[in-house]
Amino acid sequence: MKIPIVISGAAGRMGRAVILAARKDPGMEIFGALESPGHPLLGQSLAEVLQDPELPRIRLVSDPGTLLHRRSVWIEFSDAKASLAHLRLTARRGYPIVIGTTGFSAAEKEEIKKLSRKSPVILSSNMSFGVNVLFHLVGEAARLLGPDYQTEILEIHHNQKKDAPSGTALALAEAVARARKRPARDLLVFDRSPKKEKRSAEEIGMAALRIGDVVGEHTVFFGTEGERLELTHRASSRDILARGAVKAAKLICGKKPGFYRLEDLLVSA
Repeated sequence: MKIPIVISGAAGRMGRAVILAARKDPGMEIFGALESPGHPLLGQSLAEVLQDPELPRIRLVSDPGTLLHRRSVWIEFSDAKASLAHLRLTARRGYPIVIGTTGFSAAEKEEIKKLSRKSPVILSSNMSFGVNVLFHLVGEAARLLGPDYQTEILEIHHNQKKDAPSGTALALAEAVARARKRPARDLLVFDRSPKKEKRSAEEIGMAALRIGDVVGEHTVFFGTEGERLELTHRASSRDILARGAVKAAKLICGKKPGFYRLEDLLVSA
């Protein structure tokens, strides 16, 4: 039986990529497509939006309530406000949801975790399976190497990216901090220029480069006297995020209510 999915932000760059990824997966069925009120493409079919006659004739709608009559997995690539509003609705029905949206405040993340008591939720800053394996490996490396190894994180993205450091880089820092049983905020250092002193042993240094059309690169360095370990992920296509979101929808389908990290589901699969 195919898994029905609702795609939020369906006319956006990531939404379109998810549509194409879902079409290629024989186990998925696109049930609904959401966009923001006032979007110029509302009312058009997916076939029209992507100019692909092989896509289903499902039309873009702005009212999520019209898509709640059938149990489905929701995939979110919209904005934080919309994704949280959709989760409030799906949680009432216990529908699973995969959230790739970024930009949530600390308070909004707490609400997401509370709502996950009613509905299975995956929230990930990066839907790439490779990156989520990297999250796991980095945490294990930090745990096994211990405090004698200093940690630095370098991320590179295209010159149009507005935020720095990336959400993925911050999540990598969180993986290191969890292994050290410390809050990441106590360890992160973004700029050493005001300090005229050597680094502390426990800090996590962060560096961000913005250049050209780089899709995304992340490297975590662990170093001590005489050796250095580097763990790197390089993305050459944004399609990996869409494919990962579709796979995540399969992983979350049938799960009990709860807050799930994609890396944990991969490890336990």
